[in-house]
Amino acid sequence: MRMPAVRSVVARLCSLLLLIAQCAAGAGPDPAPDCEDHNPLRNLYVGDLHVHTALSLDAATQDTRARPADAYRFARGEPLGVQPYDAAGVALRSQQLQRPLDFAAVTDHSELLGEVELCRTPGSANYASWQCVLYRHWPRGAYYLFNYVASKTHRLGNCGEDGAICREAASGPWNEVRSAAADANAPCRFSSFVAYEWTGAEGNGNNMHRNVIFRGAETPRLPVSFVDSGSPERLWQMLEDECAAIGPGCDWLAVPHNSNLSGGKMFGPTRSDGVRFSREDALRRARAEPLFEIMQHKGASECVAAAGEAGVGVDEACAFEQLPYDSFAGQVRSWEAKPGTHRTGFFRDVLRLGLEVGSEVGADPFRMGVIGSTDTHLGIAGATQEERFLGHGGAGQPARDGVPPGLPDALEFGPGGLAMVWAEQNTRDSLFGALRRRETYATSGTRPQLRVFGGFDYPKDICSDPDLVRKGYEGGVPMGGELHPPAVNARAPVFVVAASRDALAGQPLAQVQLVKGWIGADGRAGETVLGIARAARESQLDPATCQSSAGGEDRLCARWEDPDWKPGDRAWYYARVLENPSCRWSQKLCVAAGVRCGDPSTIASGYEACCSASHQSVIQERAWSSPIWVEPRAQSGG
Repeated sequence: MRMPAVRSVVARLCSLLLLIAQCAAGAGPDPAPDCEDHNPLRNLYVGDLHVHTALSLDAATQDTRARPADAYRFARGEPLGVQPYDAAGVALRSQQLQRPLDFAAVTDHSELLGEVELCRTPGSANYASWQCVLYRHWPRGAYYLFNYVASKTHRLGNCGEDGAICREAASGPWNEVRSAAADANAPCRFSSFVAYEWTGAEGNGNNMHRNVIFRGAETPRLPVSFVDSGSPERLWQMLEDECAAIGPGCDWLAVPHNSNLSGGKMFGPTRSDGVRFSREDALRRARAEPLFEIMQHKGASECVAAAGEAGVGVDEACAFEQLPYDSFAGQVRSWEAKPGTHRTGFFRDVLRLGLEVGSEVGADPFRMGVIGSTDTHLGIAGATQEERFLGHGGAGQPARDGVPPGLPDALEFGPGGLAMVWAEQNTRDSLFGALRRRETYATSGTRPQLRVFGGFDYPKDICSDPDLVRKGYEGGVPMGGELHPPAVNARAPVFVVAASRDALAGQPLAQVQLVKGWIGADGRAGETVLGIARAARESQLDPATCQSSAGGEDRLCARWEDPDWKPGDRAWYYARVLENPSCRWSQKLCVAAGVRCGDPSTIASGYEACCSASHQSVIQERAWSSPIWVEPRAQSGG
């Protein structure tokens, strides 16, 4: 028998054995092993699930011309021209990934999809309307007007009394989105998901946005928009109804993003109508939204650095890529908790709130894993390298009138993050299954490899065991999973965290931390950050030159048993891996331009921000794992 055939037989046998173990643990079956590299112990795939093109109003009004098909070609490694364009329509800038992505989703805004199409299609029903004339001749004015109307769940006046003109016009661009995803999808090599962004708002510019990702080609005829639904619950209901009518091939999930701009309104102990969660509400929400976008172009949404609540200490590593405002409209700092309110704008707050609600109703509505993505509005999916950052648009600086001098984006924005997925193979089914079970992690843009397992009986030498991954699955659950101690003779949970650096674009690893939050059987809550592995020698960075001294590790691994866990505790644990410090994108450009803040003669036009008091010159790239939850089975969050 030839060796490839032997490998295939062995792989299928391993797959069958792991399938039996997973079914015994209540997990779903693996997808069929269609790919040569099918791995029952799962491969790592890198992607971007938040990408905008010219079909989105905010991208189009900044002169983005990339279409969905262009974004997918870019994700697969082809170069892409980026605005501004010269008089002949030639792009004056371009971008190309050093390493192609394994999967991506174009997520153009469902809101205003038809309005934009009508306004730039000569002869359309609305082409000559004053709204469309405004769109073509004053794009930024149209951006604010169109978005203001949509945020109130209204259609523009040129859409007809019931909005049918614009709603139906969305079918053209939506079909383009679906066709581009179908054409780009290449099982075993690249997976493209049909998707869109539901761009909800609450009050005065509080962000409620979600990306809706479909499992396969079966999707509703039109995307469900905020204008037509008005609340997350109504979005889920309309998607459920439409998919039920289509059949079993239609499946979806939603990913909340930029909770750092929600003004604390994206998550709370009630539904959108103010009614407190029931168990059924909590289970439904957990099913609809199994993931959370913790990092993107407009900042990180992990946590707040300062202590503000009982049981929550200071975590300096939270002060990472944080915006100086908490909503699109207000742009004011209001992160501090107020008496009697939940501070729910950040991931840890949401996890803590989930335990609280779960204690009340018997199910956790916020049982979410994490991903990162870019939220690029240039079509450049996965473009996260600090030294090659061109800006991503959206909330950033338009580039319609020539290449921006100096820094290409506002200081508070960055290249964004990546979605890292552990799946059996690179197919839509396999990847979607991993997203659904939360076997995912997020990075701030580099590609370190991270495994996390939780169980009750991992051997003390597991970090040196070449069979660590298999034993990790056999002895417990991976990131995103749930552990249920037995009712009698319960043992403390044990966690294994293994991380490897991104050798091509990342820095050596500085340390591995485990973040824990809990509610004890006595009802008292707490949160702590534990350093469980650290490099033998620290690296020193000189921001003036962006040069680093030797230090850090290529690999860090730790086995950690919780000494404070008590039977009856309900807790979550996630890993955070910190790389050595490096220069942020803005500092790299400042150094390359020869800026010396003590010498005004070196500060060219466009580089004034290099010497701003708010300029963060150093970044510590990182990865965050999805949590593992530990709790009595009777109180499972579903």
